[in-house]
Amino acid sequence: MATNATYTVSGMTCGGCAGKVTDHVEQIPGVLDVDVDLAAGAITLTSESDISDASVKQAVEKAGYKLATA
Repeated sequence: MATNATYTVSGMTCGGCAGKVTDHVEQIPGVLDVDVDLAAGAITLTSESDISDASVKQAVEKAGYKLATA
């Protein structure tokens, strides 16, 4: 069963930013889809199973952005 998780990404302000983040996050094994909400500065992942926050953080940072701390 697919699971969803939403993360806030700092500095993601345009379509180009969203594309970079999406490209990197989609490379995480198990990720099925990435939905970006630029207005909220958030991404929602759909995955086959739970994805570790550390994996998402690493992918977002590789794209040049940061996960906002909760």
